[in-house]
Amino acid sequence: MTTKIRSFEEDDQVEPLASVANLVDVMLVFSVALMIAIVSYLQVPAMLQNKDYTVITNPGGVDMEIIVKEGQEIKHYEATSATGAGQGELLGQAYRLPDGRVIYVPADKTKQ
Repeated sequence: MTTKIRSFEEDDQVEPLASVANLVDVMLVFSVALMIAIVSYLQVPAMLQNKDYTVITNPGGVDMEIIVKEGQEIKHYEATSATGAGQGELLGQAYRLPDGRVIYVPADKTKQ
């Protein structure tokens, strides 16, 4: 009994798209693994949860914004260059020491 060795040229049909199907399978597995990694890395932000939060954008800048969510109510504040005015009561004064500490001195109620 003789055995005949078949060469590549003698194959009945060679499907050129067979290797592309394997490549698509590899890309699918890679994309699913990437999505799982991203979802496990990211945490759900407080905005999507039922928690209170405060967001300050560009703090100290001229276009600073403050967004406060308390319960179902959302408040939006924008910084302006206007100085606040109105009626009120002096509560005291705060002093910053050279070492960075802040000391509050209540106002003397008898001098008013």
